[in-house]
Amino acid sequence: MNINQIMSELAQYIRVQEEAAAMVEALKDQLKAQMQAAGVDTLAGAEHKATYKAVTSCRVDTTALKKDLPEIAARYTKTTETRRFTFA
Repeated sequence: MNINQIMSELAQYIRVQEEAAAMVEALKDQLKAQMQAAGVDTLAGAEHKATYKAVTSCRVDTTALKKDLPEIAARYTKTTETRRFTFA
């Protein structure tokens, strides 16, 4: 398979993936709307269960840390390198 065929096939599958992702989000939104209308955070069907609950998390505010204590922020900052693939 040549490069153009590979890229064409990849573009086709990316379109299919985006369409499927949009459908998944639309279905999730429908379930969330039904749950909110019913005032529940869990729905059970014949084979599946859906939950829509608030989640609380605690995270370090790195922007404020760098501003207020830059030497400490620098000491605990780790640099990593990754490779990113993009296709357009």
